[in-house]
Amino acid sequence: MVNKRGLLSFPSKPVIASTGVTVGPLETKKSPFAQFADKQYEDERCDLKTNEQGHAKMMEESIKITLSKVDKTPSDAEFLLIGDLVNEMTPSNFAAGSVGIPYIGMFSACATSVSTLLMAALLTEAGISELAVAGSASQHNAIERQFRYPLQYGSQKGPTAQWTATAAGTAAVVPYISGAPVITCGTIGTVVDLGLTDPLNMGAAMAPAAADTFKRHLEGHSRKLEDFDLVMTGDLGKIGFELFKTLLDRWEYDVSHTFRDAGAEFYGKHPEFLAGASGSGCSASVYFSEVYDKLLAGQYKRVLLIATGSLMSPLSYQQGETIPCIAHAVEIEMK
Repeated sequence: MVNKRGLLSFPSKPVIASTGVTVGPLETKKSPFAQFADKQYEDERCDLKTNEQGHAKMMEESIKITLSKVDKTPSDAEFLLIGDLVNEMTPSNFAAGSVGIPYIGMFSACATSVSTLLMAALLTEAGISELAVAGSASQHNAIERQFRYPLQYGSQKGPTAQWTATAAGTAAVVPYISGAPVITCGTIGTVVDLGLTDPLNMGAAMAPAAADTFKRHLEGHSRKLEDFDLVMTGDLGKIGFELFKTLLDRWEYDVSHTFRDAGAEFYGKHPEFLAGASGSGCSASVYFSEVYDKLLAGQYKRVLLIATGSLMSPLSYQQGETIPCIAHAVEIEMK
């Protein structure tokens, strides 16, 4: 089940039985991935009083949608593994309280979509869980206010900045059943910190962590690049994604292969989103909608998903600390 240096394998073949994705109003209008979402909100706060309440509501709804697709309710689920970017993961805490599922809060910043999925697969592989829900979410207004400036300031951002997506994505992990994508193996990332300090250039900070996890996964699991129909990173954005491919090219990997980045693609070609999307709901909503649907349809046979996260806090960057980064990888195959 577990090899050295964070390499995970799952011989029992746990599967993703269903997924649920919710997106905000701007994403509905501007994101090409909105067409794959299960629910599109017309109000950023989901008609509630605060951004954080709306954040929790989006997560709660994605959980319920995920379970409903396998004819289950929250009372049937054994574990809930979710997280977000708000202080002490407050929206996830409230969402967990609403659904009443035994809860393990997890934080890997924007890499939480994959870290929770891997933990759900581990619980399933160990025979501890028959139904676990994993995922993450983000809400633009809540995150921007916490990490940068209140939106009312109207502060201008440079071309390296990314837009926090308002989105949530969850997945139901169960023991092997036919006809569902299998979680075959994964790699837990190591923290990579090259000394960058700019919170408005997270793509550059995260790219080395993504490249490190990619290399460790292929070498540790004896994989070749051509084994995958798709390698997709989380939210490196347009600038970070190019840096990621530059690193792989230096290591003599064929960067003409099908590489994609959820953050770079999330808002299409709309220039107002600068380097693209970020947020823990970005990769979750893309992985558990478009990528998952294409696995089910047979368009992808095997994919490698690498979610990336900058492990900073408002306190750390205000004190001038560097930005430590992480990337976790999961390999999913349609048998």
